[in-house]
Amino acid sequence: MHKPVLVVAGHGMVGHHFLEQLVARELHQHYHIVVFGEETAAAYDRVHLSEFFSGRSAASLSMVEEGFFERTGIELRLGQQVCAIDRQRKCITDAQGAETPYELLVLATGSYPFVPPIPGNDRPDCLAYRTLDDLAAITASAQQGSVGVVVGGGLLGLEAANALKQLGLKTHVVEFAPRLMGVQLDEGGAAVLRQKIEALGVSVHTGKKTKAIEAGMLHRHCMNFADGERLETDLVLFSAGIRPRDQLARAAQLAVGPRGGIVIDDQCRTSDESIFAIGECALWNGQIFGLVAPGYQMARALADTLAGRENAFRGADMSTKLKLLGVDVASIGDAHGRTLGSQSYRWVDEPAGVYKKMVVSADGKQLLGAVLVGDSSEYNTLLQMLLNGIPLPAAPESLILPAGSGAAPKVLGVSALPSTAQICSCHNVSKGDICHAVEQGCGDLAAVKACTRAGTGCGGCVALVKQVLEHELVQRGVTVKKDICEHFAYSRQELYHLVRIGGFRTFDQLLATHGTGHGCEVCKPLVGSILASCWNEYLLKPQHLPLQDTNDRFFANIQKDGTYSVVPRVPGGEITPQGLIAIGQVAQRYQLYTKITGGQRVDMFGARLEQLPEIWQALIDAGFETGHAYGKSLRTVKSCVGASWCRYGVQDSTTLAIELEHRYKGLRSPHKIKMAVSGCTRECAEAQSKDVGVIATDKGWNLYLCGNGGMKPRHADLFASDLDTATLIKTIDRFLMFYIRTADRLQRTSVWMDNLEGGLDYLRQVVLEDSLGIGAELENEMQAVVDSYQCEWQTTLADPQRLKLFRPFVNSEKPDEAVAWQPERGQRRPATVEERGQVITVQQRDAREGRWEEVCALAAIPEQAGIAARVAGQQIALFHLPAFGVFAVANHEPGSQANVLARGLTGDVAGEPVVISPLYKQRFRLRDGVSVDNAAQRISAWPVRVKNGQVWIFSQPMKVDSNVPAAASEAP
Repeated sequence: MHKPVLVVAGHGMVGHHFLEQLVARELHQHYHIVVFGEETAAAYDRVHLSEFFSGRSAASLSMVEEGFFERTGIELRLGQQVCAIDRQRKCITDAQGAETPYELLVLATGSYPFVPPIPGNDRPDCLAYRTLDDLAAITASAQQGSVGVVVGGGLLGLEAANALKQLGLKTHVVEFAPRLMGVQLDEGGAAVLRQKIEALGVSVHTGKKTKAIEAGMLHRHCMNFADGERLETDLVLFSAGIRPRDQLARAAQLAVGPRGGIVIDDQCRTSDESIFAIGECALWNGQIFGLVAPGYQMARALADTLAGRENAFRGADMSTKLKLLGVDVASIGDAHGRTLGSQSYRWVDEPAGVYKKMVVSADGKQLLGAVLVGDSSEYNTLLQMLLNGIPLPAAPESLILPAGSGAAPKVLGVSALPSTAQICSCHNVSKGDICHAVEQGCGDLAAVKACTRAGTGCGGCVALVKQVLEHELVQRGVTVKKDICEHFAYSRQELYHLVRIGGFRTFDQLLATHGTGHGCEVCKPLVGSILASCWNEYLLKPQHLPLQDTNDRFFANIQKDGTYSVVPRVPGGEITPQGLIAIGQVAQRYQLYTKITGGQRVDMFGARLEQLPEIWQALIDAGFETGHAYGKSLRTVKSCVGASWCRYGVQDSTTLAIELEHRYKGLRSPHKIKMAVSGCTRECAEAQSKDVGVIATDKGWNLYLCGNGGMKPRHADLFASDLDTATLIKTIDRFLMFYIRTADRLQRTSVWMDNLEGGLDYLRQVVLEDSLGIGAELENEMQAVVDSYQCEWQTTLADPQRLKLFRPFVNSEKPDEAVAWQPERGQRRPATVEERGQVITVQQRDAREGRWEEVCALAAIPEQAGIAARVAGQQIALFHLPAFGVFAVANHEPGSQANVLARGLTGDVAGEPVVISPLYKQRFRLRDGVSVDNAAQRISAWPVRVKNGQVWIFSQPMKVDSNVPAAASEAP
């Protein structure tokens, strides 16, 4: 049977959403649907296009579900542009000259970037920012230049500026209007946005009219402005707004608007009853909608019309929330206060770069609009108040004033929203839809997204979707789980089980399957600990090294000056005279400060990074091994002398302590574990304040669990009495592995017990009575850890490649001059200016003049981690993140005397590559050195180039407002 032909011209976001709506209404069974896509790629997510430059693949941007066209029978013709419409014959002609007849035609041709008619706008490397092909051209051009200019300071322009900045270019934004984002922001909001963007190193030029683009002297192009100023650049990126692609309609003599756009009615029908238009090419009521959500609404309205349902497009709310160059920006409703009689409230925090404005009705009872810059946390609340007509509180200003300002608490929550409240405008999902999804069994964000599609469009509603989900779950008596970080939507317990059951052996495998992004200082060490608990592999394997915080990476405890302390294992506190002499000789040879620890062993402080392997070798030669004092693992098993020497001792506590320490040494856990064994009830080893405490009786051993000292001391609970040694060890095995399976991140056994449902009785049922039937499994898991034990010092000393990680600098064997020995009390002091080499030298002259220096092979920098280097007399931390590139920042950690930043963890914050300092966990962007948590704080960053596998660094750091050097006397 012949089906009527429905032709869709355009396969972008709106065009594909229209296809999905047709399928949802089973219209693909009624029509033969033919789709023409001008690009060679099927529909992809243009909203998140800039994420391509932060490592997201083009394939991951695809919006087409696998098998969609095969399953539905819709015919997709990619790389075939529709060139003409014959309305009389009702057919279209494509670029190959072939004709396709239609009964109905839908134009979803979208828009194109507006390129101002500037002489020279067609020069090479004058590009647009719109398609995947544009991204490839921009990337290629950026690799050959150092400065980029974006023409346009609106939403798209600032997105484009972020793209250039991510590519490592010194970035400028040129805007014809007197302020940024003039459509969405008022003067106050635009001023704060400009201030924050310029603080990030992007230069902003407003009120600039470009007269011509000509050849430059130092760079490829020179932009000449009407005010006589000039700006040289290597790349010009036009992002000055969009224009509807209405050429087909014009040629076919369909009605178009005076300033463009295909005129449509409420059913999206054009002036020809057989032709419809949706998306950015369409003009409704004199308005072009430049956001994806209105286009989706048009697609739904048209699909309903074709299905014979009552629906109409009545316009769309243009409120928006974005993160532009890392800055939160939101605009709601009548942001400019154009409504007659409207009033406004403003809150400005200049030091923090926060601007908030509310526009309210003349009677102060209804919200009309808002502007939020620097902090958009109130966006969802304000938007829902606007869309649902929720009355304002008696003190409307309380909605934007910060907590602690004396304002009344913000009482509006998701419970106040009606079930009809629209939560996701992209896919028209209401609060009631989400509640219904929960009722049908959706228990997490991923399930709700899959069921309702809420949050899968622009993504701006995800936070509110999650709030509605969690509120509904709580209402149903379901405990809401908490994600560990932005990269994993799981608790620690869930990640442990994913690793164990899924057999994941690396962080990258787990991230690719169950996570997103590149990790952070929370999830990397956590997953590293879980992997070690499960498989107990060597921590410095290339796949594990990036997960280790500085202590675990270098198998020693970092101190505030950047040196390390070394603690050899002294099982049970038992040590020979020869052992004591060996420790003393090592401490004397390396001028280390020594101290007896509370766990009956000797700590040696002040070892430089490059000295660690030599110290380990000397200690191993004397019969010692690593004490794992650096890890979240077993620290010590303290003991008294017991029955061997003490007249009160009833059992050999020292022998048992040694046995326990050897059994559990190296066991990785959510937090450190301390144990003790006392030979009698006089309790000289203080076993009842330990995670695992054992006290001798005349019949065996009493076992105490989950005690600890610290900030919140907790007395251990008596768990079992009069155990023989074999039963005691089996019980401890089960207890420790159950704790490792179920505890939260960085949770001591004491806190774990206090939060364990059922408490001590439940723990006895699991461990002693095997109520869950996992006793043997827990014992086997522990035995696997015991059998795979290795002394990490010895493993490292046997591997020349791993020893390279302990060099002070990748290109120099000279030690860190910033640390000098001061004998009194074993303290270190900062080096003097003279000791630091801060005199006028040839190197410093080169640093001032600026030159490129070849530093090392790219392979010498561990992937996803860092290493220090010397460049022009300066200490620089080099990082290699394959998804982002190679970065160079100052090695000195702010707020300390230590040059240690190269030893910090790397990761990303919302897609931006960062390094987390090892001492005080400060987060700095690797691209420009700006603190993620305090934009006013910054470390120096240097330009980097990689050529033929070699890393080159420019000897001058970037200026505060620059991403590249002003000039180079020598280029790689």
